[in-house]
Amino acid sequence: LMGSNMMRQAVPLLRPQSPIVGTGLEKQVASDSRVLINAEGNGVVEYVDANEIVIKYERTEDEAKVSFDSDVKSYPLIKFRKTNQGTSINLKPIVRKGDKVVKGQVLSEGYATEKGELALGRNMKVAFMPWKGYNFEDAIVISEKVVREDIFTSIHIDEYSLEVRDTKLGNEELTNDIPNVSEEATKDLDEHGMIRVGAEVKPGDILIGKITPKGESDPTPEEKLLRAIFGDKAGDVKDASLKASPSLHGVVINKKLFSRAIKDKRKRAQDKEDIAKLETLYTTKFDELQAVLVEKLFAIVNGKTSQGIFNDLGEEVLPKGKKFTLKMLNAVDDYTHLTGGTWTTDDHTNKLVADLIHNYKIKENDLQGALRREKFTISVGDELPSGIIKLAKVYIAKKRKLKVGDKMAGRHGNKGIVARIVRQEDMPFLEDGTPVDIVLNPLGVPSRMNIGQIYETVLGWAGQNLGKKFATPIFDGATLDQINELTDEAGIPRFGHTYLYDGGTGDRFDQPATVGVIYMLKLGHMVDDKMHARSIGPYSLITQQPLGGKAQFGGQR
Repeated sequence: LMGSNMMRQAVPLLRPQSPIVGTGLEKQVASDSRVLINAEGNGVVEYVDANEIVIKYERTEDEAKVSFDSDVKSYPLIKFRKTNQGTSINLKPIVRKGDKVVKGQVLSEGYATEKGELALGRNMKVAFMPWKGYNFEDAIVISEKVVREDIFTSIHIDEYSLEVRDTKLGNEELTNDIPNVSEEATKDLDEHGMIRVGAEVKPGDILIGKITPKGESDPTPEEKLLRAIFGDKAGDVKDASLKASPSLHGVVINKKLFSRAIKDKRKRAQDKEDIAKLETLYTTKFDELQAVLVEKLFAIVNGKTSQGIFNDLGEEVLPKGKKFTLKMLNAVDDYTHLTGGTWTTDDHTNKLVADLIHNYKIKENDLQGALRREKFTISVGDELPSGIIKLAKVYIAKKRKLKVGDKMAGRHGNKGIVARIVRQEDMPFLEDGTPVDIVLNPLGVPSRMNIGQIYETVLGWAGQNLGKKFATPIFDGATLDQINELTDEAGIPRFGHTYLYDGGTGDRFDQPATVGVIYMLKLGHMVDDKMHARSIGPYSLITQQPLGGKAQFGGQR
């Protein structure tokens, strides 16, 4: 329970690892999440790249007879899609061209999964000991290696949006021509005022350029004349652009523009024409699908005699006692409503026909749905709330390395803040010279009574040395004797008690410390999002005191 609260807040890392000491549910969780792509049957990988996996499935003769799909199926992979938590979904293929796959095999690496298992963090070499007071009160000391090797690096995606409204003074508009703004500041904006994909963003940059009409007194006739000659002067509009917030550093990875369809006579006529074209196109598709059905159906029932087939209304569509011919099958208008009667005297053939018609119905429904969606898009356009003409969205990706002030946790409620990043050569090291990655304070264990983390530490070290993974289900974990057997087998000291050496001086520490491998997560509370400073800012209307919080650019108590 303590662990699950932390795991809920863990951010997916660039290169996660599945835990050495797990609960045995990791594979189950990953497969039940329905994020991963699994093979639908046995087959061979025909093609793989970062965006798709193509597999040729083996089909039995009967399956080939009743299927409308080709043997080859392509699976698109999701790349850098934003989640509701601001992290990113990015699937990677883990099969190679020419590999044989079996039904249910995992084909892709999800975000926060490794080899089809849940992987939220990394296995870290840890020592439980104080370190110059820097890990006092749940603080954490980490090695520079963790940052250098991108062990806890994650990618985050933010969405920024701006609405264009119609105001009493006229419509606002998206543009890259903004009054009193230098050309340098607008060089990355397109004609809709949206920043180009691939641009690097710093605080204060314009993401979406927008101008709003400004209320003014009626112009004099002289002004009107000057305006007619020299065009509108800039004084009529003010800059209402969306700018990057103070802590935003990243790269634009996507942008979208939604606009409400403004219907005039010409547009309506155009829509009508487009819908007619669309219907013609889909009629052809339906006809082609039915032609394939008739061809496959004739291959199954060729040479057999009809036993009488009825539709929903009880009318006999295919008369009893007649041999099936192509002409007879082509004469049937609608195959989706043949419900009564039997096709032939052979049960196996009847089953094949039933499967074929079932598959045909699925394909037909898919086509109907696609037609409805495309019609809706043409006739309605993008649905926006009233008063809003356009909606612009920009997506920015940020790469976050672990830094001082970020929050980390294990799976036992043992959370803390990174207080110091120490050079690798200054970290405490073992007798064989291996420096530890992370130093936790031993005072965090006794009063909280979460001794599980010590068990995990010792078992993790044994697992790393033996190349094994352990499943210790809740309420049924490893006993002390079992752990001792494993530590002896792995050739490491019992209970992980080891003498460490000071990285700075090379002297041995007085007391042995508990050393091992613990599974650490990086949580979603990152210092970049929380860092905040205020100069002169907004004040509360009533009390005239400064507002509070980062979002309001507020002060501190």
